[in-house]
Amino acid sequence: MAKWILKRIGADFNGLSKKHGVSPLFIRLLVNRGITDDTDIESYIHGNENLFHDPFLLKDMEGAVKFITDKIISGKKIRIVGDYDVDGVCASAVLKKGLDLAGADVDTRIPHRINDGYGLNENIIDEAHNDGIDTIITCDNGIAAVNEIEKAKRYGMSVVITDHHEVPFAETDNKKVYTMPPADYVVDPKREDDTYPCSGICGAYVAFKFIKGLLYGPCAAALPGYEKIKICRDELMSELTELAALATVADIMELTGENRELVKKGLALMADSKNTGLRALINRSGIKGKKITAYHCGYILGPCINASGRVDTAERALELLLSDDESLALIMATELSELNESRKTMTQNAIKEAVKYIEEKNMTSDKVLVVYIPDCHESVAGIVAGKVREKYSRPVFVVTDGAEGVKGSARSVESYNIYEEMTRVSDIFTKYGGHSQAAGFSMASADDVERLRDGLNKNCTLSFDELRDIMYIDADAPFAYCTPKLMDELEYMQPTGHGNKSCTFARKDVEILGKKVFGKDGIVGKYRVKDTTGEIAELTLFNRNEELESLLIGRYGETKVKDAFAGKGGITFSVAYHPSWNEYNGTRSLQLIVDDFC
Repeated sequence: MAKWILKRIGADFNGLSKKHGVSPLFIRLLVNRGITDDTDIESYIHGNENLFHDPFLLKDMEGAVKFITDKIISGKKIRIVGDYDVDGVCASAVLKKGLDLAGADVDTRIPHRINDGYGLNENIIDEAHNDGIDTIITCDNGIAAVNEIEKAKRYGMSVVITDHHEVPFAETDNKKVYTMPPADYVVDPKREDDTYPCSGICGAYVAFKFIKGLLYGPCAAALPGYEKIKICRDELMSELTELAALATVADIMELTGENRELVKKGLALMADSKNTGLRALINRSGIKGKKITAYHCGYILGPCINASGRVDTAERALELLLSDDESLALIMATELSELNESRKTMTQNAIKEAVKYIEEKNMTSDKVLVVYIPDCHESVAGIVAGKVREKYSRPVFVVTDGAEGVKGSARSVESYNIYEEMTRVSDIFTKYGGHSQAAGFSMASADDVERLRDGLNKNCTLSFDELRDIMYIDADAPFAYCTPKLMDELEYMQPTGHGNKSCTFARKDVEILGKKVFGKDGIVGKYRVKDTTGEIAELTLFNRNEELESLLIGRYGETKVKDAFAGKGGITFSVAYHPSWNEYNGTRSLQLIVDDFC
C-alpha cells in the first residue's frame, strides 16, 4: 500500500479565501501544489496567456527555422521521421501539416515498432538517401542517434532534430559528460545549454513551437505563398494546439505552467475539433458532445492512437490525423478502436504472466523487478510494466523476445530515476533511452536478463519503504465538506494529471454500515459509511474490493466483517478519497471515490 503523507503547509487560508472568492479548503489545495501568491492563484484559476513562451527561446530554434526555410525555398525534399507512440504520431502530424502550409516538399516516415525499433536507424537513413531526401527532420526522437546521424551526414544529407528526451551522457569522476548528436541543428529543451522556461514539454509541443516559429517568425515572409499562409495559419495553429495538448497528456508531461495552459486550451478546442481524424475518433469513442477532459485524452483517445503503433503500424494513426475525408476518417477511427480492444486483451494476459513469474521466482527480496515474458508482445511491455509497478510498488523492467535479441520497457516509482540507474549498467544494453520514470531498452539475448536483474538490484541503495508509492493527502476532510459548491471550485483545477493531481482527502475511523456489489465480477463496491462527525455517506471502490475485505478480515475476523457488510456496523477503517460527479440516465449525483485504504 502507498505511504500516506498529510500535507501541512501553512498560509493565510481565510485571507486568501476572501481575496479570491473561493473557500479556505480550495486555497489549501492550491497551497499544497505550491501556488501561494496572488498572481499565481489568479493565473491558476483564470488562466494566463503570458505562460505561452516565445518559440525562439529554445536553443537552436532560430537557426533551424531559417535553415528549413531555405530548404523549402530551394525545393529540397524533406522527410519527417517520427515515433510510434501518441507523442510521436501527433508530432509527425504537426510537422507535416505545418510544412505543407509552408510550401515544403515533405513526406513522413514512422518507424515500425518491431521491424525498425525506436527512432532513427541505419535502414531509415539508407531509405532516405535512396529516395533522394535532402533533409531529415526528426520529432520525438533523434537526440541519441549519434551513429545514424553521422551516416546521414556521410551521405550528404542535412538533419534537424526536434526532440524532448534526455541528452545521452556518461559519468566520469561523478560528472555527467553529455554527447550531442552531430545534426545541423538540435532543438531539445533538455539540452544542458537550453534555457527555455518550461523544459518538460512533449515532442509534439516542440514540433508545434517549430511550426509556429516557421509560420510567424522573421523568415515567414520569404516562404512561397506567404499571402495564403497569413490567411490560414491561425486556424491551422488552433488545430495543432489540439494535437500538442493530446500528446502532452498521453506522454504524461507535468500539467503545470505552460503545459497546463496548453492542455486547457487544447481541450476546449477539442469540443469542436478542427482535425477531421481526431473528430472522428471522438465520435467513435462515444464522447462526442461531452466536455473533453484530460482523462479522455489519457485513457480513451490516446490509447486508440497508441494501439496502431503497438499492434500494427503507427502509420495508420498518422493517416487518421492527416485525413480530410470525414467518411474515411470514421472508418479508420473504428479500426483503431478495434485494435485497442485487441491490445487490451494482450495486456491483461501479459500482466497475469508477469505476476505468475514474480511469484514463482519468489522475488520478494528484489527491490527492482526484472520480469522475462518471452511471448509478451513487445508493444505492450510498457503498459504491463506500469501495471506491475502499481501492484508491487517497485521499479519494473519487462523483457520480451524481439526479432533480434530481447527488448523491454521499464516503469519506475517516484524515488527511483530509472534512466540514471540504467546508465550505471549501460554495458548490458545494446540500446536504451527514456526518462526518470519510463524507459525502453534492447539487450543481446535472454542470457542478459539475470545480469540486468543482478546489476540493478546490487546498485539500488533505496529501502523498500523509500520505494513505496507516496500518496499525498490534501486534508483530513469530513464527508460533509464535499458539497456542490466545492465541486464547482474543483473545476478550476482542471486539467488535472501528472504534476497537478486532483485532490485527495482522508478520514480516519470510518465505520462501515453496509456494502453492495455491482458490475461484472463484482468490481464495483458501494459502502455505506459514517465518519467521526456522524456524517453518513456512500463510498465507491473500484477493483480492490477483495483486497479491502481481506484487510478487514485480518483485523476483525470473518464474522464481524460479514455482519458489518450486512448493516450491523462495528468495524472501522481509514480511507483516502476524492469527490466526483456521477452522471447516469441524465441524473447527476455527487459520489465519493476511494483512492486507498488502510
